[in-house]
Amino acid sequence: MPENTSGRVLIADDDALVRALLRQMIEPTGMMIVEAANGREALELSANIHIDLAIVDLVMPEVDGLETIRELLRRQPDMKIIAVSGALPAHYLDVASRLGARIALPKPIRAEELAEAVSALIREKS
Repeated sequence: MPENTSGRVLIADDDALVRALLRQMIEPTGMMIVEAANGREALELSANIHIDLAIVDLVMPEVDGLETIRELLRRQPDMKIIAVSGALPAHYLDVASRLGARIALPKPIRAEELAEAVSALIREKS
């Protein structure tokens, strides 16, 4: 189990069940969690609160994950991002990494893998 960390993580995924599962995976890290059902909501939330780390699904309505990543980092260059996707070919995760995602994970994601990635990124210096 990763050690407790502090900070705020944004989970942006259009599937409510996936958001709930990701929340359960991250809760042991001790982070505050906010959720968005699409890229537009993620961008609205990030305009009003500081986000330390965002977990962004690449396939979302209104504003897709790649554009969400691009805009989040334009607004807050020190934000750490984990890109996730189960619906697109793997090379889209590579594109997300080139846009600035620090970690790219294919779905399904193992709980321990995600919690460790979140903890490691939060402990990292910007």
